[in-house]
Amino acid sequence: MNLLFSLLAQAAPGGSPQPSGSTGMTQLIGLVLVVGVFWWIMSRGKNKERRRYEQMLNSLKKNDRIQTIGGLLGTVVDVRDNEVVVKVDETNNVKLRFVRSAIKDVVSEAATVENKGN
Repeated sequence: MNLLFSLLAQAAPGGSPQPSGSTGMTQLIGLVLVVGVFWWIMSRGKNKERRRYEQMLNSLKKNDRIQTIGGLLGTVVDVRDNEVVVKVDETNNVKLRFVRSAIKDVVSEAATVENKGN
């Protein structure tokens, strides 16, 4: 690391030499500040998405159309503590039980109607 700073100090053009310790420290503080701001912005977005997902899971109710993380589409029949019973086939009355965390999204009715038209 010191070798890098000394090479940068030698390659710097200029009339009067500057103390390399303060310049290097200033650059390091600037870099740490930029990385810190970038990390804060990225974590803020993830936290918002996680809160939205948890709110969606807590608001699941009967007759919601859902999609699982495996891509399975169905209608919620029953919501229990940590599991959800989903009807996946209307004709044969096939019901599957999933853990709440296996639910990816609540599918809106508009998206369901568009998919049936295609």
